[in-house]
Amino acid sequence: MKLKDISTSVPKKDHKGKVSGQLAYISDVKVENMVYGVLVRSPIAYGKIRSIHLPNLPEGYEAVGAEQIPGPNYVKIIQEDQPIFANEWVNYIGEPILMLIGEDLDTLYGLLNEVKVEFEEHRAIYTLEEAIQQKSSAGVVMANYEFGESLDRISAIEQGAYQIIEEEYDTGYQEHVYLEPQGMLAIYKEDEIVVQGSMQCLYYIKNALLSALACGDDEVRVVQSPTGGGFGGKEDFPSMMACHVAVAAKAVKKSVMLVFDRSEDMVVTTKRHPAKLRYRTALDQEGKILSMCVDIFLDGGANAGLSSVVLQRALLNSAGVYKIPHFHAKGYVLKTNTVPNGAFRGFGAPQSFAGIESHIGHLSKLANTEPLEYKRKYLVKQGDPTITKGKFRDPILVEDMIEDLLSTSQYQKRKEEFHSYNQQNHRYKKGIGTSLFLHGCGFTGSGERDHIKATVKLVKSKDGKVMLKISNSDMGQGIYTTLSKIVAKELDLPFDRVLYPNPDTKEVPDSGPTVASRTTMIVGKLLERAAKKLKAQWQTGVEQEVVENYVHREMIPWDEKSFTGDAYPAYSWGVNIVEVEVDSLTGNVKLEKVYANYEVGKVIDDRIMKGQIDGGLAQGLAYGYLEKMTSKQGRIQQRSISDYGPPTSLDVVSIESKVFDNPYADGPYGAKGAGELTLIGGAPAVQAAIEDALQTSFQQIPITPEVIIERLLMREGEEG
Repeated sequence: MKLKDISTSVPKKDHKGKVSGQLAYISDVKVENMVYGVLVRSPIAYGKIRSIHLPNLPEGYEAVGAEQIPGPNYVKIIQEDQPIFANEWVNYIGEPILMLIGEDLDTLYGLLNEVKVEFEEHRAIYTLEEAIQQKSSAGVVMANYEFGESLDRISAIEQGAYQIIEEEYDTGYQEHVYLEPQGMLAIYKEDEIVVQGSMQCLYYIKNALLSALACGDDEVRVVQSPTGGGFGGKEDFPSMMACHVAVAAKAVKKSVMLVFDRSEDMVVTTKRHPAKLRYRTALDQEGKILSMCVDIFLDGGANAGLSSVVLQRALLNSAGVYKIPHFHAKGYVLKTNTVPNGAFRGFGAPQSFAGIESHIGHLSKLANTEPLEYKRKYLVKQGDPTITKGKFRDPILVEDMIEDLLSTSQYQKRKEEFHSYNQQNHRYKKGIGTSLFLHGCGFTGSGERDHIKATVKLVKSKDGKVMLKISNSDMGQGIYTTLSKIVAKELDLPFDRVLYPNPDTKEVPDSGPTVASRTTMIVGKLLERAAKKLKAQWQTGVEQEVVENYVHREMIPWDEKSFTGDAYPAYSWGVNIVEVEVDSLTGNVKLEKVYANYEVGKVIDDRIMKGQIDGGLAQGLAYGYLEKMTSKQGRIQQRSISDYGPPTSLDVVSIESKVFDNPYADGPYGAKGAGELTLIGGAPAVQAAIEDALQTSFQQIPITPEVIIERLLMREGEEG
């Protein structure tokens, strides 16, 4: 099958294996001389390990801890603060102290209960609020950034303002709920450790292993197994698991498997960072914005991980899609003695957009202006500066997308109908809300050029088949299919003659991690260029190989210290409209209709894009009103999917969506990033709809039934 239009859908390359149930995931794998591992974890949030007492271990059962690590005892990410095995101090409930290894899992779990660890407990920081109060203390601030207009200038503007509006906004944890829990296997060989498992970033893991094992490049190999979902949860966390199994395999000279059940996975793996956002906005007499200051606080948990980069993303999105005069932002990642937080689809942007969309919506009420009308007055346009003094270079179609959705949803008519309905109905209230949003594509600033330096390879066999040699992981988002389509189209080959095996660091160069909405745009473009080169050199019946390296687009240079310059080479855009019905007696929220328009350059596969839209919106909407995860005294309270409550098919309505063509010159066939964008608008749109239904405001997500009832009772008290 040859491709005429790149957007036309084709069967996904991994479709048959997944639908038939024949695809083997990591927990299905059995290898010779394999044993299992279970982790002894800290039962306290913060303290010093005084002693460890092991039970009598049966023959063939062993314990592995920090003393068996050949290299330094930390997981190589950004900062050197995350131990592979806790050696002296523990910093959160669930922190791994050592691993028990043996043939039978039931025996291992029995032994786990017999391990006794004595601690000297110390006072812990359990909440973001506590951390904010203590942020001047040593060790509490893990990262901080500040940029924008000088505070002296903003203070002068505030002096002449009609009013100053201050709001505080809170967002909670979000759990990834990937279908396949975390799993990792280290296969022991005398001259090599092969680590395979469920993962997003092969070279992140390889670099962590090279450090932990203090070994040469050819002594470690990382292979991706079929991966049942990631959403960022398999970006940074698998590096620690890989170190656990590799260190253990090296110590016991056997292959070691570590697979979490759902309960363990939910309690100890990384989450979306809870956040507190503070807004201080000066308005004139008509409600026009004169200046805005934003402070963002992220709960990093016990270790820094990727939190500094998540904070950067949150700050870069702190003004939303708006041109705010005299803007200033600063942010902090703060340490708490709770489970470390990490990468999650959207990477800091969902917190910022939930906050800024809420704040702008509330400002519109003060200006006596319909929220969407008020937002449109501040929309950025092509040629406008970004908040970091970069530039929006490419055409921006948000106005066209809004107009289209206003027509499709009959927005004004629905608002009037809902207003009339609500006046006649005392219990059930209907509302409609909007969100406008963007997402920067690729790594921040010059990260692609300075840190990633992606390389791709195409290998042609004698019989004319072409194999993709890249390190990017398909975790359900469909890149086995989309990247193969790009190469097939460019070479004018049948789609089935382009092959994309599971990545293996022994076989593939480092084309960068599968994160940051970069894979299709950055790696896809490299593959397109490599395919052009191969096409020009094509020789029938001969093996050939071409390599292509990343070339940076010339833009305003990015300065990470001053937070200035072009933060991204390109942006994708979105508009959501959501209708809800709220039961004011119980607080239950029912989705009625969801409309969504997106601009992602050029779509590489229509069906895969629709999957990204439907899945992303389900996650984003649930973040706004459904999914509630809490930590009490440092312990995650939700230990199962049913406790946590992600959306089911009964919670998600049919989503009417459209994608606008706006090809981007530096993307393959004009494509930009799409995977993260589709989540971002869900929460702010559902909040706006709930507020419209109840004619009251909220300063947090998720807006659960308890939050709604509490707010309605409070309003009754205020009115009484």
